Amino acid sequence: MKYQKISQFLYCYKRKNDDKFIENIMMNVKLDLEPLHSWIDYQQKPLIISGPCSAESEEQLMETCKALKALNVDVLRAGIWKPRTRPNSFEGYGVEALAWLKTVKEELNMPFAVEVANPQHIEEALKHGVDILWLGARTTVNPFNVQEIADALKGVDVPVMIKNPINPDLALWIGAIERIYNAGIRKMAVIHRGFSSLQSSKYRNIPTWQIPIELKTHIPNMPIICDPSHIAGTREYLQEIAQKALDLNYDGLMIESHRDPDKAMSDAKQQVTPDGLHDILSNLKIRIVRNQSQDVELINQLDKLRESIDEVDRELIEILRTRMSLVEQACEYKRENNITIFQVERWNDIFRSRSDWAQKMEMNKDFIAEIYKLIHIESIRKQTEVITRKEIEMTK
Repeated sequence: MKYQKISQFLYCYKRKNDDKFIENIMMNVKLDLEPLHSWIDYQQKPLIISGPCSAESEEQLMETCKALKALNVDVLRAGIWKPRTRPNSFEGYGVEALAWLKTVKEELNMPFAVEVANPQHIEEALKHGVDILWLGARTTVNPFNVQEIADALKGVDVPVMIKNPINPDLALWIGAIERIYNAGIRKMAVIHRGFSSLQSSKYRNIPTWQIPIELKTHIPNMPIICDPSHIAGTREYLQEIAQKALDLNYDGLMIESHRDPDKAMSDAKQQVTPDGLHDILSNLKIRIVRNQSQDVELINQLDKLRESIDEVDRELIEILRTRMSLVEQACEYKRENNITIFQVERWNDIFRSRSDWAQKMEMNKDFIAEIYKLIHIESIRKQTEVITRKEIEMTK
């Protein structure tokens, strides 16, 4: 099933109406950003941001944050305004909670990050000494809302982190980044918090790791922070998601922590106690980044393997080119003999046989099946293109 989700995303992503925008514009995104370590003082990667989902009282905030400071958390967080799905739910204490945050910040001498959703939030947050602002998923999804925030940020020197939009739309995410950047903000990071989906999943929000990876491809100097809490939706999956993020070389983690999670006024299931956070962080394995390794033998061996992979990939592409050439020949034969492009029996035979071949070679048959679905879609497109071109030529 996971291969199906990936391939469906990749194909739809490439074929949707604004793919020319993605190819021609996003490939040229160049942002002059200040490095993460220049605006957040942290000792080593990963950067850790933690705190309660919501600021519920000054006592709750102080007790939780004192425990987090003892864990050497780098940045504290707390929800001040909570955009809930339905009315009559707890939506945060607003400005009243900012006063608690200011008291905690002054006593603990630690930076605080807060979500903002409109210009009034920005004004109040900055007035109370908030150090870092972030835009939530429900804000990023609305360009009008993002632009209002960008206009309010003009002339303000404050770091801004941007969560991915609710839906898996890379162009929308990058669009929000550009709007904030065009307002003059140079201290930026993005937060990967997963995506809503109608598909069943053990997670609250499906990670779809390919999207933040693609974003990093277009904006290499953009720091990426993972929010395991919102991806997981329940604390039992926090460890595996946090580890996955580090394996993908993310710059930091944002994990919600509460002194008594089960009694939290919002998102109780996805929060952990400070002791629980300590356990998660203690069990994380920090991977070596290739260009930071001093082990010459390790680097040389990895380079050799990568060269072999590159060679095989080139051969794969050459084979696909040959296959498409054969498809064109078959298409010409179909056209001359008035045969339809799509033959359901042939497709069913390909789909079954290639999966069987994969299984006999001890490969994942679902993975191969999804690859051949994409190949088949491209084959149909190619044949349609050939027939249309021939018909045009015949009418001249």
